[in-house]
Amino acid sequence: MTLGHAPTLWVVVGATGTGKSDLSLDLAEALAARGRNAEIVNADAMQFYRGMDIGTAKLPLAARRGIPHHLFDVLSPATEATVAWYQPAARGVITEILERGDDAILVGGSGLYVSSVIFDFQFPPRDEALRARLEADAAASGVPALVARLAELAPAVASSVDTQNPRRVIRALEVALLGGDAQTTLPSEPVRWHEATRILGVHSERAELVTRLDRRVERMWADGLLEEVHALLPEGVREGPTASRAIGYAQALAQLDGDMSEAEAIAETQALTRRYARRQVSWFKRYPGIEWRVPGELPAI
Repeated sequence: MTLGHAPTLWVVVGATGTGKSDLSLDLAEALAARGRNAEIVNADAMQFYRGMDIGTAKLPLAARRGIPHHLFDVLSPATEATVAWYQPAARGVITEILERGDDAILVGGSGLYVSSVIFDFQFPPRDEALRARLEADAAASGVPALVARLAELAPAVASSVDTQNPRRVIRALEVALLGGDAQTTLPSEPVRWHEATRILGVHSERAELVTRLDRRVERMWADGLLEEVHALLPEGVREGPTASRAIGYAQALAQLDGDMSEAEAIAETQALTRRYARRQVSWFKRYPGIEWRVPGELPAI
């Protein structure tokens, strides 16, 4: 640790495909050049999973420049990733890094996961039995019926929830039925968990990003996403409540099942990726004190 330097929690966020991983590596090297060690902590929900590499654009070990990386490849595809699990896990790793006098770099685009770590974030109520009943209702009557019920209880939530994601709809309805705030937002006055926190947002122009994302999806299939998903079948990727619905993986499973052609799977993945990127931008724009950067632009240290 540099004399007089308080260890900093750096947070690198932004839409998928904007170069967050590269910026985090460049930042760690820039800090090292100033005598400040840094370690990287993952905040991309899909990169928790072992073997899910191509479809998540996970940085290979050889490309990590010798910088310690944490919370990558820590779950099997059959496991459900939850924010309630992630928050203490990530904060525990970050605390260890900071207590060594080093900086931590939290990097990823999963907004709810990032928020749970860096802000004084409280979780909405949960009821496992209620959720099980809602899941049964969804299977029997379909997700639109649940969306209609949600619209009666929380119209604003029903209009913004991702209706293509049954888990999101069920969770929002569960919270609404329990009397909680089903609209997942930042606290009205966010309190930072670690005082010395700097949030860097990576931004690309929309047209440029769309082109990049569409090409990346095409490369995923060219690089062997279908083979990767096939190899993950024994690991539970089809049964995993999170992994099976991951963008790209759900479409690859549909292609393997003969429910989609390759062209249809790619096109749907591209459309969902573009929509996800828009939601990410909207989420991170709400962060107070965020410092926006173009890809590759380092902050003042």
